[in-house]
Amino acid sequence: MSEMRLYDTAGNRLYLNAEERAAFLAAARRQPARDRTLCETLLHTGCRPSELLEITPARVDLSGGTIAIRSLKKRRDGSGRQKVVYRTVPVPPDYLDTLNTAHGLREAQASRKRASAPIWNLSRVRVWQIVKRVMIEARIPDAPHRSPKGLRHGFGINAVVSGVPLHMLQKWLGHAQLTTTVIYADAVGKEEQDIAARMWGQGA
Repeated sequence: MSEMRLYDTAGNRLYLNAEERAAFLAAARRQPARDRTLCETLLHTGCRPSELLEITPARVDLSGGTIAIRSLKKRRDGSGRQKVVYRTVPVPPDYLDTLNTAHGLREAQASRKRASAPIWNLSRVRVWQIVKRVMIEARIPDAPHRSPKGLRHGFGINAVVSGVPLHMLQKWLGHAQLTTTVIYADAVGKEEQDIAARMWGQGA
């Protein structure tokens, strides 16, 4: 398995920084409902596109403010059989309101058939195309981080900068090992300055 990194071999950043996340969100909010909610879900949950496409109305807890995501990375239990692992990720209330309004989630949850149908009936390629188009509109530079993976890494960086404990971030991102999540504690540049500023604020 290849090691997860925040920079490629040429030193290019692989995550969206705070300003780019804000620009992406602003551009997403100008899109049609389907594309807007798709982009906001990737931004607010840090899920992979393949995981997003499995989200159904039944997995959205409107009152609890969370989304249950099935981790698609293969894992084995003690007997060697593949495990099915779900994780719940807390999301902003205003985003949930938009998701509910755009897709009629509360009504869908009342129907067993609709509750188990994917919210976004798209291919992974189409998801990638939508995200790339919105990123271009947000004027995110044409670089390796302009991708859905850049959103996932940006979610991790933002969580660390915001003071989210690594064990909690591990759960939200669906990492099997904490050693994978620790990469986000190695934040640099403006993100590292924000972390240092919090430390200075706790000083003398």
